[in-house]
Amino acid sequence: MLDAVPPFRARAGAQDDERVIKLAVLAVGGQGGGVLADWITDVAERNGYVAQSTSVAGVAQRTGATIYYVEMARDTGRLPVFALSPSQGDVDILIAAELMEAGRAIIRGFVTPERTTLIASSHRIAAVSEKIEPGDGRASSSKVHATAEAASKRFIAFDMEKIAADNGSMISASLLGALAGSDALPFTRESYEQAVSAGGRGAKASLAAFGAAYDRARGTAAPAQKAVEPKLAEPVPGTGQVSGPQNLLKGWQALETRVDAVPEPLRDMALRGLKKVVDYQDIAYGGEYLDRLDRAVALDSADHAYALSIAAAKHLANALCYDDMIRVADLKTRSARDRRVRREVGVKDGSILQVTEYFHPRIEEFCGTLPASLGSYIENRPKLAAFLDRRINHGRRIRTDSLVGFAALWFIGGLRRWRRRLLRHKVEIAHLDRWYALALSYVPAGYALAVEILNCRRLIKGYSDTHVRAQSKFDRVLSALDLLKGRTDAADWIRRLRDMALKDEKGDMLDGALKTVATLNNDTAL
Repeated sequence: MLDAVPPFRARAGAQDDERVIKLAVLAVGGQGGGVLADWITDVAERNGYVAQSTSVAGVAQRTGATIYYVEMARDTGRLPVFALSPSQGDVDILIAAELMEAGRAIIRGFVTPERTTLIASSHRIAAVSEKIEPGDGRASSSKVHATAEAASKRFIAFDMEKIAADNGSMISASLLGALAGSDALPFTRESYEQAVSAGGRGAKASLAAFGAAYDRARGTAAPAQKAVEPKLAEPVPGTGQVSGPQNLLKGWQALETRVDAVPEPLRDMALRGLKKVVDYQDIAYGGEYLDRLDRAVALDSADHAYALSIAAAKHLANALCYDDMIRVADLKTRSARDRRVRREVGVKDGSILQVTEYFHPRIEEFCGTLPASLGSYIENRPKLAAFLDRRINHGRRIRTDSLVGFAALWFIGGLRRWRRRLLRHKVEIAHLDRWYALALSYVPAGYALAVEILNCRRLIKGYSDTHVRAQSKFDRVLSALDLLKGRTDAADWIRRLRDMALKDEKGDMLDGALKTVATLNNDTAL
């Protein structure tokens, strides 16, 4: 009977033979947290320990990591009483499969400076809260590093995801290597490798990732070579950077020559924008991009470090490359995307990958892909638009690993050759030209304000209803121009309004700031 074996728990002053070692692993779906916990349990048992592994599932992939909890103690003939989940201030080793998970573990009290060895991969996976912010919602990695150093007894962090990918394995293998290299557990390297080898399939790649992370954790790995940034400002024609039919290559080289003629501080951004625009549409579209950019260059000068032209080069390219059904279908049927998905999922050569794409077009997207006159005809007749919307506006799942599904998206993506005749293009170009003309009109009297108006294009992004909300914010920010007329701090106010719009998805902060702007001239008059 179990009751005949007296249980025990670690207590103050307990001998090492009685000490319970407590280890937690925080990982999200697909990172192999369960495999890692099984390996750790196996290693413990190989070394004469009894161990227990449990897991507490997170809410969703990026709103909560699964906590895999392992407790182990040396087998002394008595049955330990193990806990089912970690407690605040009572964890010896914490392993986080991503940097922000380490931060969450610290917030939850699992990491303590007098006790916890914290092992974390330094790579980032954007959380939902970071993705939904309209602007740059990324949390500061440096702050997490500094906090982890102060909150833990020992902090080991490096890019374990890259080590795993370089060796064709999963991050669980490199996390195990970092644990072994830390010497936080009293086990030999060989016992870890035996546990990994027992897995059979994929063991060779896992052992390679384990070894690389083990060496890195112990500081014996060869230093990484510093990456050399490629020069983008002055591409040399005919060097293999661009390939294709001869007539198109001549057109591309003519555009490159035009980029070489712009002021040197502008060339890098202009070339990046040109590449994006040509990839989006065609050579002629690249010419239209440079024609528009020339208008800003003609009004600019070195006295302002060409800030106006650089902003124009960046935001014109983004405005010309708006997201539509054609763009989405084009990107989803590119071979580069197939290779990326296979790499991220870990599909081996020769294996079959099934991909299901989800589409939910509204009547607006449907009309946008029609010839301008026909699309406008439908949109201007609400009853007809509502009738069609009831038949169009529902989700569709398309299997792009099938011939029929892939062909359907490939056909939609191929419509880009007629994009200039479609309603969406007509609407987007008209909006672009109004915004660009407005910005350039302010250059003589307010150079800084003109630059800020160009930068407001950051607000417009996304697809479908996301694009509609973004455009609404854009219009509301620029509506303040009339209220700020004649003020020397107008550029600063437009920048503040834009920043508030980027930080607040609902727009409450922006509404409050606009009310403040409306009172400025009244306060001045008083």
